[in-house]
Amino acid sequence: MDNPSGPAPATDSHLPPGLRTPLRDDAFARSDDDKIAAISGHFEAIMRELGLDLTDDSLAGTPRRVAKMYVKEWFKGLDPANRPEVRMFDNRYDYHQLLVERDITLFSCCEHHFVPIVGKAHVAYLPGEHVVGLSKLNRVVQYYARRPQVQERLTRQIAEELKQSLGTDDVAVLIEADHLCVMSRGVNDTSSSTLTSEYGGRFATDEALRREFLRQIGK
Repeated sequence: MDNPSGPAPATDSHLPPGLRTPLRDDAFARSDDDKIAAISGHFEAIMRELGLDLTDDSLAGTPRRVAKMYVKEWFKGLDPANRPEVRMFDNRYDYHQLLVERDITLFSCCEHHFVPIVGKAHVAYLPGEHVVGLSKLNRVVQYYARRPQVQERLTRQIAEELKQSLGTDDVAVLIEADHLCVMSRGVNDTSSSTLTSEYGGRFATDEALRREFLRQIGK
């Protein structure tokens, strides 16, 4: 678990303690290759406990495939080396109206059951002296999504990262997602979805601005 009184792992050290993904202090002491090898062995043991025959050519490579997927794809957002650099540009167009990036593809993983969360993120900000390359907004969403998550924390992590990178509190984030832990187990509800939002600066105080954001994303 994260420990506000102790050293924070480099991944989230710039975030307030309550928004950090729970990580041990030695989370990055081992290389990716070492992690893949260890996870592969553990997953092979799980498959054997389930009674699967790992001599079958369809299953033989599965432990390593799963391990590589975890480290290099699903959970690559845990690695601080993958944190995107949010490069700013002078706002020479003197554009100060609402800027919205909507329908950003979001793929994450529920940290309670380790099954996918799939949805879309919508982000907006009010430019000041600088603007940001649009693809960087997508990369920030993807960086925080690609780790074990709960949607509430994910929403706030994205908002806080954008506030720090853009140098403004005038940021809005809304996520709508389907959780396979709800759809494929438990209540098996395939029709519900989860919406979370975070409004900062003028988005929190200006109802008309907030309504305009929601209108532009179709809400």
